[in-house]
Amino acid sequence: MASYKVMVKDVIRKADVLLEVVDARFPDETRNSEVEAEIVRAKKPFIIVMSKCDLVSQETLEKKKSLLSKIAPVVFISSKERFGTTMLRHRILELANIKDRDILVGSLGYPNTGKSSVINGVVGRHRTSTSSISGHTKGVQLVNAGSRIKFIDTPGVIPFDEHDEYIQGMLGIKDATHLKDPIGVALKIIEKMCAENRTALEAFYKVTIESQDSYDVLELIGRQANCLKKKGEVDDTRVGIRIVNDWQRGLLLV
Repeated sequence: MASYKVMVKDVIRKADVLLEVVDARFPDETRNSEVEAEIVRAKKPFIIVMSKCDLVSQETLEKKKSLLSKIAPVVFISSKERFGTTMLRHRILELANIKDRDILVGSLGYPNTGKSSVINGVVGRHRTSTSSISGHTKGVQLVNAGSRIKFIDTPGVIPFDEHDEYIQGMLGIKDATHLKDPIGVALKIIEKMCAENRTALEAFYKVTIESQDSYDVLELIGRQANCLKKKGEVDDTRVGIRIVNDWQRGLLLV
């Protein structure tokens, strides 16, 4: 953990502009307040990049942007839809306001938030490898993005003193089969979907949700999906794993 702190401070010190890459499906949970405080102390400009915005409705995106914009400029990115990278490039050039040399851009965030994919989108060519497997970027890399922009690409920054399996499951840092509590992660996903886009959850699993709590909804989905034990009881673990897998594959729109 100490090595991450050293790396983060070094990237912040070297960079002219910082990107904090967060998952658009749950940006508050994937922000790192300690990293943000470090950037502010260093008096460096930063941009909150909301990746995977194709998995979030436009209405939800705008609500989240209005809140996060009070902290830093916000840019939406979808690597899948190739959306937002030109805007991000413009924001970097605008914030840096450097004319006589290349601009160094530090990229920070959790594993699996899409940092390398964001960089590839701005670069426009496949200069840094990407992977859905967490921790793929093993060390700090310098990536030339053209137009005087160079990225400092880093491994995922794990929040200091935090080991939350629910976040790891929702981010896809751990797949469903490696979670100690896949049911608990599935319930968190159901809670979030019911709060932000219940219609999408109902449509995807072909269920009607009324006033049930998250566990009742899980049971409802299990019965509809025929995830049953021999005596006709819902196999909660099997349903939980299915919901987590669907979420991690980007099949559920918030």
